[in-house]
This record gives sequence, C-alpha cells and structure tokens, in this order.
Amino acid sequence: MAEHFHLNTPLLESVSMSRQTGTAVYLKMENSQPSGSFKIRGIGHMCRQLATQSKGVVCSSGGNAGMAAAYVARKMGVPATIVVPSSSPQMVIQKLREQGAAVQIVGKVWDDANAEALRLAETEGLTYVPPFDHPLLWQGHASVISEVAASLGTSVKPGAVVVSVGGGGLLCGVVQGLKDAGWADVPIVAMETVGADCFNAAVKAGRRVTLDDITSEAKCLGAKTVCQRAFEYSQCSELTIISELVTDQQALRAVETFLGRLPSPLGPLLMIVCGGSSVNMEQLTYLRNKLRT
Repeated sequence: MAEHFHLNTPLLESVSMSRQTGTAVYLKMENSQPSGSFKIRGIGHMCRQLATQSKGVVCSSGGNAGMAAAYVARKMGVPATIVVPSSSPQMVIQKLREQGAAVQIVGKVWDDANAEALRLAETEGLTYVPPFDHPLLWQGHASVISEVAASLGTSVKPGAVVVSVGGGGLLCGVVQGLKDAGWADVPIVAMETVGADCFNAAVKAGRRVTLDDITSEAKCLGAKTVCQRAFEYSQCSELTIISELVTDQQALRAVETFLGRLPSPLGPLLMIVCGGSSVNMEQLTYLRNKLRT
C-alpha cells in the first residue's frame, strides 16, 4: 500500500490576483487531488490508521468527504457506504457510485445523513469516517501547510492563509500545520457563505450554535454546527482567525475583498483551493441563472 493516498499538489502564483491585491497570491491547488479535494489528506490518513482490517467504512458527506472516503476505500480494497443528504447533486452521487461505493440518500442536510452513518457504524460494525471532526483528519490536513512551507522555502512566509469553512476540519488542519511550520502568528481568513455560516455564528455568539437550516447554495459547506476544536481556536488569543461571510452571489463572482483587517504591508497571500468535485459547467450555469433571479 502507498505511504499516503494524497498528492503533493501544485502551488501556483496567480498574477491576476496578485495584481488586484497588491501582494503575491499563491494558490494551493487541492482540486487536483485524486478525489477532487483536500479531504483525501485527512481521510486517507485516518483510514490507514483505523480501517486496514475493517469490514467496511461509512461516511456522511454531501460531496468531497464522501468522494475521498470512496476513493481511499477502493484503493484499500474495503467496502464503502456513503450517506448523503437529498441536497447532494446527482453528479456527486454518480461519481460516488463510479468509485464503487454504496450510496444512501437520507434527510435534507448533512446532519441528517450523519445520524444515519453513525447508526450504520453501530449496527453494521463499520468504521465511521467523519467528514471533519477528528484529530486524525486534522493531522492529515496539516500536510497541506508542510508542502507549502517546503515549496516557498525558508525565506518566504505567508502574510495570511485563506480557507473555506464548513464543519471546520480544514481550518483545524491549517492551524496545526501552521504551528508545525513555526507560522502560528500567520493570520487565517475563514470564509463562509451566508446560509452555511456555522463558524461565523459561533464566533459572534461566543459559543457553538446550531443553524436552523442550510440555505446557501454552497452545499459542501453545509454543516449546521462547527466542530468544537475549530471554535476553540477562534477563541484562542495566540491565534488570529478572521471570520468573513460572502453571499452566494459574491462567492460565484469572485473572491470577497477582505484585506482591510489584515496587516499592512501584507506578505504573500496563501489561498487553499480546497476542492470543486461537485461543480461542473452545467452546475455553474444553473447557479448563475438561479442567483440572478
């Protein structure tokens, strides 16, 4: 079996974004992972630790985590059951089945699907693979920062890191990776869309809160409650985590302008292109038409 399932993805400088922001912008292209997103880092790491002798894995996911679990399970030769909410695009369900996974559609949002995944793990004796809330996942995700550090070299340090937040798994991994690299003082800009903003809601409330529903079109960010560790990091005085919201329209058009809350002059900006396995041109056209009405 390979040492790990993920790739060392390209780190590309975006000339156009650099011109717009006035500082170098580097894109960590996690969308080029075999499963289509960064999720394969943590899920691959976790499955190597826990599922080698498993009778099967079960994962609840509206997209990227399920794709990663299905891919890793196929490579390991173990069965995978992926439980998805009804909001998942048909394209995602088809991709999961192409990886050999059994797909169950349960409930409207991820939380409903997750309850069923936990039940299956208990009753069927499957290894439960959470999409974002487990230390082994964060350990795996931290490798994205170690790769960036190796690519940039010792003379270059990011001025900030931009990540998207769903349940908080990538955020936790990035924090761990920054600490490991000696970059704990680098600010993190945590981006969410309105209607899938459980982290921002928790930051504002000073406690974890549960959203009533997921109303954003960004279904892969659709956790109603952020994980406890991500919330704790937001309250830590030794870290700078800036929580920002954009509308679906803004997310579709471009990156939100958020530099006003960052240090000036700003060093190189690292943006983690976390995935995109659930989006194609047909889906983008549909969203563009829907959000313009």
